Amino acid sequence: MGNRLSKIYTRTGDSGTTGLGDGERVDKDSLRVEAYGTVDELNACVGLLLAADMPATVRPILDRVQHELFDLGGELCMPGVTLIPESYVTAMEGDLDTLNTDLPALKDFILPGGSEAAARCHVARTVCRRAERRVVSLAREESVNPVSIRYLNRLSDFLFVAGRVLARAEGGKEVLWIHGDQREG
Repeated sequence: MGNRLSKIYTRTGDSGTTGLGDGERVDKDSLRVEAYGTVDELNACVGLLLAADMPATVRPILDRVQHELFDLGGELCMPGVTLIPESYVTAMEGDLDTLNTDLPALKDFILPGGSEAAARCHVARTVCRRAERRVVSLAREESVNPVSIRYLNRLSDFLFVAGRVLARAEGGKEVLWIHGDQREG
């Protein structure tokens, strides 16, 4: 573990560079920093989601996800370090299967919304997809743990299913997309 911050500002990034976990200085807009920065943004979205009311079936999974996303950010910040095991993907698949069991099959596209928690979940889902794209871009240029990409892919699927569960919680409904020529007015 690196040094703990006793002073928040260091002025070392004033020139547009930042330090990776291994001490290497890179540009703040490098692919690696974009990747772990977007994972950090995703973790903040999950935190905002956790501030909403939700069923007890979803909350503990999201609590765990926040820790896993911190692991992922650390992995991406320290080239050559692996912190995301295959068991994270397997656990996420089990969570998906469990939550999806009681949901009706989708016949229409759904819109983000239905409840505040569901809307927050869909924001997290879209940020997760962006994080996945950033990690894929990084993987084209540098070595990346392939499990990390699979994890983000499963997590975005989980957030979609969780959004459905949250929209339907306490008698709520999902918002179905209606094609333009079928909408009134």
